[in-house]
Amino acid sequence: MRTNTAFIIGALMSGLAVPALADAGHSHEEARVYGEPGDPSKPAKTLTVRMKEADDGRMTFEPSKISIKRGEQVRFVLKNIGELEHEFVVATVEDNLKHAIEMQKNPDMEHDDPNAKRLKPGENGEIVWKFTQAGTFDFSCLIPGHRESGMYGTIVVK
Repeated sequence: MRTNTAFIIGALMSGLAVPALADAGHSHEEARVYGEPGDPSKPAKTLTVRMKEADDGRMTFEPSKISIKRGEQVRFVLKNIGELEHEFVVATVEDNLKHAIEMQKNPDMEHDDPNAKRLKPGENGEIVWKFTQAGTFDFSCLIPGHRESGMYGTIVVK
């Protein structure tokens, strides 16, 4: 999967066409294949995701792989325990790669999307998301250089 991701990033950055790239998550009106904003007043599975940098320069999410049942609502409790600003964006791999290119052009882009949260060092936040379809989805930090340094993960919805 990481090889395909590297290929897609390279293709997109070189201007090659890559099929099936949808809106990078900025349209609040259209249905997303990876789900919909959850209802904070309803029960949810709580998952804590930590964001940090390692001594070797890699940036990571812990955990980097999450399994969820279709139809399940999840409360992602996000903790930036690193020394840099990070973000957590839930989408498809294709959407996140397309959005990463936009972030290269505008690295200080603020997100006002229900599937994304940006946190300063030491900050905590949360996203409530309902996974309505089965599939394999992505979460990434799209701040330039962070995803390339390993800051992405996989959500498997069965």
